[in-house]
Amino acid sequence: MRESQIPALADLGAASVMATAESEDEAIAWLAKHKGQWELAVVDLFLRQGTGLGVVQWRNGRAANQRVVVLTNYPTQATRIACKDAGADRLFDKSTELEEFFEYCLSRHREG
Repeated sequence: MRESQIPALADLGAASVMATAESEDEAIAWLAKHKGQWELAVVDLFLRQGTGLGVVQWRNGRAANQRVVVLTNYPTQATRIACKDAGADRLFDKSTELEEFFEYCLSRHREG
């Protein structure tokens, strides 16, 4: 999925992908090292180590203008509640809400 989304975002002019991570620890380390340098973190719930929920919960140094969204194949009501409680700004279903996800990215780009 990542291989198709990154070029699609670039084609829309909506994003410049700064990094990708395979694990919770790797994602949090990158976000911490680059405080203030990113606008939008897109998180999958299923990672090789840890969970995307742990990444969403990380708030150390997250500025008010920085957003974290979850992109998942499991958009159950329980998942939506858990993500919101963890601090996610939005949750998008990979199978039915990609258009809304791309529009959200475009709107964030226009605001930035």
